[in-house]
Amino acid sequence: MAGYKGGMGGGMQNLMKQAQKMQEEMQATEKLLDEWEIVGTAGGEAVVVYMNAKKKIDGIEIDKTVIDPDDEEMLEDLIMAAILDGYKKADEVYREKMSAFGGLAGGMGGLL
Repeated sequence: MAGYKGGMGGGMQNLMKQAQKMQEEMQATEKLLDEWEIVGTAGGEAVVVYMNAKKKIDGIEIDKTVIDPDDEEMLEDLIMAAILDGYKKADEVYREKMSAFGGLAGGMGGLL
């Protein structure tokens, strides 16, 4: 192999630098999603669910006026509706923030 001096060519080195930079940006975005507060509501804010953009629920507030011991199902439905509202909002934020990485979210498609 005349002329081969070993090491990576400039193109490959540049590609690896770009991949490293993208991984760092993706990690920063993941951290942002962990800290992003999403608020899901139901029943005119009778039930409020707090979560991050990765759908980790941090808290639930329930207005005492919707607590009826004779109608547990209504409260359960309100809680589920608030959670689903939060999930929908979290999905929107996640898609928006991670779209810059295309299908590579989740470890650069296994490359890194």
